[in-house]
Amino acid sequence: MTAALLTPATSAESNGPRAGLVARADERSYVRVMVVLDTTVLIIALLIGYVARFGDDQPTGSEVPYVLVAPGLVVAWLISLKALGCYDDRVIGYGADEYRRVSSASLRLAGAIAIIGYITDLGVSRGFLGISFAVGTIGLEVARFGARKRLHRARSMGAGWSRRVLVVGDTAHVLELVHTLRREPYAGYQVVGACIPDALLAPVAQRLGDVPVVGSFRGIPEAATAIGADTVAVTASGELTATRLRRLGWQLEGTGVDLVVAPALTDVAGPRIHTRPVAGLPLIHVEAPEFRGARKLVKGLVDRSASSLALALLLPLIAFIALAIKLDSRGPVLFRQVRVGRGGQEFGVFKFRTMVVNADAMLAELTARNETDGLMFKMRHDPRVTRVGRLLRKWSLDELPQLVNVLLGQMSMVGPRPPLPSEVARYDGDVARRLLVKPGMTGLWQVSGRSDLSWEDGIRLDLYYVENWSLAADLTILWKTFGAVLNGRGAY
Repeated sequence: MTAALLTPATSAESNGPRAGLVARADERSYVRVMVVLDTTVLIIALLIGYVARFGDDQPTGSEVPYVLVAPGLVVAWLISLKALGCYDDRVIGYGADEYRRVSSASLRLAGAIAIIGYITDLGVSRGFLGISFAVGTIGLEVARFGARKRLHRARSMGAGWSRRVLVVGDTAHVLELVHTLRREPYAGYQVVGACIPDALLAPVAQRLGDVPVVGSFRGIPEAATAIGADTVAVTASGELTATRLRRLGWQLEGTGVDLVVAPALTDVAGPRIHTRPVAGLPLIHVEAPEFRGARKLVKGLVDRSASSLALALLLPLIAFIALAIKLDSRGPVLFRQVRVGRGGQEFGVFKFRTMVVNADAMLAELTARNETDGLMFKMRHDPRVTRVGRLLRKWSLDELPQLVNVLLGQMSMVGPRPPLPSEVARYDGDVARRLLVKPGMTGLWQVSGRSDLSWEDGIRLDLYYVENWSLAADLTILWKTFGAVLNGRGAY
């Protein structure tokens, strides 16, 4: 099987080093754009702080030259961002670390100025500083979020700045890592080549899937230079001993090529991972998932509070939708369907009716037209859906009655998709872990494509949430849900 994965290359790779230079130029260009964007945000924040504190007039009784203080603050703020690595290419563009560093840089600078001001009595208005730092910190986060979204769209279309990755390992693990990196192209890791063990090399140029094999373990630095890679990602292989890996790190020193080690353990969130050096060996400690305890109680309290507030605020909309359903087609307004919750407990999930009343009887005739894999049935143009139902599904308004399920403690605001009993009956041991937590009105499946996802990807996202849930992650998913609903992608 391994030999079958290795195929002759149909054409030679060209412009490798040049492509690497272009990628690095794109990276520097993006960083320059971020500096300009941050500078603009900070200038606007300081102007807002000045106007909000003093209005259009120069503050009376003050000898502080704010026309000099403001530029000085901008420069100090930019230096603080730089010092905390907010322009590091390993941080910008993906992950939460960029936002944490921006907030930390702003808070540290604010604290330093407060201490200096208290010691030296500079006379700068605390109201001006407070407003400026509050607006500036929020503005920096929002601006970087917008820049990141634009970069993600470009990366998803094969453009934009990305890291050029040379993957090193045996064939099976290389293919697995390539698949993982390509699953999220917006992360910015473009695989441009692979190095495999000597025993698998052939006299002719080869490809591992569609990835060109550019060398063996003996010439990894040379292979990275030849294809213009700026990152070497090492995955599992019996021939890559600790000694060889350490020597590879030495060989890459001063070349501008980063070394990344991809552990075999996947789909574990950062907060559960702790690295502890023992006898020079970095041991990775992985905390067990948390399925009960104080955090779970807090999550339940937050769920019930949020659902109560949402029901009160959305009552006029709910009444309008109920009237539209009643006028559009005969049948009840609400549709109650048996789903499976935490621990395998069945409950009735509430939804606005979006199909004709005999939809279940028509399912057998439509089974052959199923457009998804796995255990679910999905059709992009399902004839059972009513006119109002299509609009409700597009904007996910049919799921609003599930707020009642959340209020009753049967569901959560965020969690895995609530499965049908027929699906659960065919679960294997891994998939059944979805039932360790309450199902959710929204989740990673909702913000990652909904019905456009394959069964395998949907399960992977649900299991990732089960293993790595947190209140902070829930808030992030809820925020992203609004964008997913407005976008309407995967809703049918």
